[in-house]
Amino acid sequence: MKLIWRAVYRFYRVMWRLLHWAHRRFTLAGWLVLVGVGVTALGVLDTETSLTYQGFVLLVLLLVGAFVSSWFFRLHFSAVRRLPRFATAGQIFDYRVRIRNLTRKTQKGLTLLENPADPRPSFEQWLAQQLAEERKVRSLRLSRPQQRYNPFRIATLENASVPPIPPQGEVEVKVAVTPLRRGLFRFEGLILARPDPFGLFQAFARIPAPETMLILPKRYPLPEIAMPGEVRFQEGGVALASNVGQSDEFISLREYRRGDPLRRIHWRSWARIGKPIVREFEDEFFSRHALVLDTFSHEPFSEAFEEAVSVAASFACAIRTQESLLDLLFVGAQAYCFTSGRGLAHVDQILEILASVHTCADKSFDALETLALNHTDAVSGCICVLLAWDAPRRRFVEKLKAVNIPVRVVVVVADKPDKPFDPGPMRDAPEHFHTLVAGEIEQGLSQL
Repeated sequence: MKLIWRAVYRFYRVMWRLLHWAHRRFTLAGWLVLVGVGVTALGVLDTETSLTYQGFVLLVLLLVGAFVSSWFFRLHFSAVRRLPRFATAGQIFDYRVRIRNLTRKTQKGLTLLENPADPRPSFEQWLAQQLAEERKVRSLRLSRPQQRYNPFRIATLENASVPPIPPQGEVEVKVAVTPLRRGLFRFEGLILARPDPFGLFQAFARIPAPETMLILPKRYPLPEIAMPGEVRFQEGGVALASNVGQSDEFISLREYRRGDPLRRIHWRSWARIGKPIVREFEDEFFSRHALVLDTFSHEPFSEAFEEAVSVAASFACAIRTQESLLDLLFVGAQAYCFTSGRGLAHVDQILEILASVHTCADKSFDALETLALNHTDAVSGCICVLLAWDAPRRRFVEKLKAVNIPVRVVVVVADKPDKPFDPGPMRDAPEHFHTLVAGEIEQGLSQL
């Protein structure tokens, strides 16, 4: 069976490559000529009663001439992009490209085409996606569902017309980009295209220019949300939440006690008095929230997971971290905990992490449960963004509530369930239990 899938995959790659090449190389007039070749080809075999073959020969000669003329477009250019550091999925942006003409003639009639990295997935990624779609068909529907987005295409770029470039001169061109999904967007180079004298086929001058930029997850506006929980004692105080490792809440100096960290020793006082002296800091109480992201799915490129990442990003941006900490918890190749707020990290760093999160299919949900429960002593409240509402996830929420951690649960699903989920352990706080459907996330979040 795997050999059949591999043969289908190879056919997919060949056809994609052929269509991509034809789409970029042929102009609108060229496509019309191609259609004409296909139509006139039907009459080639009947040369006695039809003169259609003459039109076929003429059109083929036009295409051959246009193709051969492209071999003589060997001009030299240089180009530099001015990319933004980040972009956001779903938000159109543009950037500038400076093109320099390295020839002694004015160059006209050029079009700038970006050459992004090949978006075609590996065989393993493609097969995983196909099997996930097949399971969905067999279990839920009588016909194959229509996919709402391409899981392998990061962004679309518009071609840009280039004004005439004088000899050894420069021009600036604006390129518009529509990010489709989060992730790392790779550029391999730039292409300057010029149509042949017949206007059928485009000749290319390639400019190597590899670069990358990060597409951040889509974020949705959230209403003013009262975060659950109260302030808690944080061991280490503000010093724990500071990049410099010291706290401004200094109280006094005292004698060294066994177990005191060496970094708190006040060396000048030790040298003056002759015995170890340490600095004492005030214990701090402040809010610390956990944002738990469920990554356990057998669909590696599911829309529900992408929306769950966007929901987590929306909460990360909505929580005010000037006076609190936010712990992002999820499981990937291993269990991860990233903390932001109070000088530890900015929310942009959390978004960068979320831009690269992937599903986890080789571990059980218990790994996330263990990670989150190990943080319950410090957190004031917990927001759980889940991909299902099954027994393991209900049991996880029960354990959080058993240790008196206020919980808000958001379940993101691909399709609207036939009947509302039973809140289960959230039955005593139904206003903190929400079900969001992919494609209707913004409407659902507005009702929180």
